[in-house]
Amino acid sequence: MRIGELSRRTGVSVPTIKFYVREGLLPAGRLTSPNQAAYEETHVRRLRLIRALIDVGGLSVAAVREVIAAVDDTGRPVHRLLGEAAERMVPRYGGEPAAGEEGALSEARERVGGLIEERNWRCHADSPAAEALAVALAALESVGHERFGEVLGAYADAAERVARADLEYVARHVAREELVESVAVGTVLGDALFGALRRLAQIDASSRLFGGKERVE
Repeated sequence: MRIGELSRRTGVSVPTIKFYVREGLLPAGRLTSPNQAAYEETHVRRLRLIRALIDVGGLSVAAVREVIAAVDDTGRPVHRLLGEAAERMVPRYGGEPAAGEEGALSEARERVGGLIEERNWRCHADSPAAEALAVALAALESVGHERFGEVLGAYADAAERVARADLEYVARHVAREELVESVAVGTVLGDALFGALRRLAQIDASSRLFGGKERVE
């Protein structure tokens, strides 16, 4: 197919496709003449992956380049490939804690490490996701809601069930590009989906616990 058809099929403009080629994100097409190149289905899959990582995952071009290098490294296990892609979409919290909050963050990190060990999760306590959880727990304490951490176990139970559903969905894909695309879309849009479901369930729970028989809108 020509670059115009590739653009129509993927919704990516021709200038953007050429930019991705220059940046090494997308392989160049096969030259059929000095000014023409042919593109294959592999280019369609790769463009879908790039769009998912940039448009949905919010990754920079440099980060996408790293993910694509992992995709193209066929000797890299799928578990490592998916982990590297997912970790790049976890929020990073830079800088030093505010005065007086160092202890709370340190305790939160210890609590997260204990949770990981208790549940025998195969992940590291210094991973970006673990740090994000520790920062959230410390923030709860800083605003006087440290007791909210009492539901951490229930949240972990729910997270395990959701994670299994996520990976069962991902496992239905075969191509490595599609695996990583599923992680990108599932991580970002899945969070939005789960958040909306949680709000709906909260409305229902509030109605049952505090609203009597009337329906809460």
